[in-house]
Amino acid sequence: MEDPWEAIDDHILAERILPALVIMREQFGDTIHEAIDRFAERYARLREARPADFVKHRKQYGRDFYS
Repeated sequence: MEDPWEAIDDHILAERILPALVIMREQFGDTIHEAIDRFAERYARLREARPADFVKHRKQYGRDFYS
């Protein structure tokens, strides 16, 4: 995978949280806590830069997510 951010961003936009976290852990060697923090940072950046690409409102994103 050349640019992991492309795949990570696709997962974040599609609300596929676990696959995004898995890629972050594999690509960056993150612990689960580090991956969650990195996910939150990237999510915030995408929300700011590409708000129209999100299907759900911020308060609805991740609702009913169970792992």
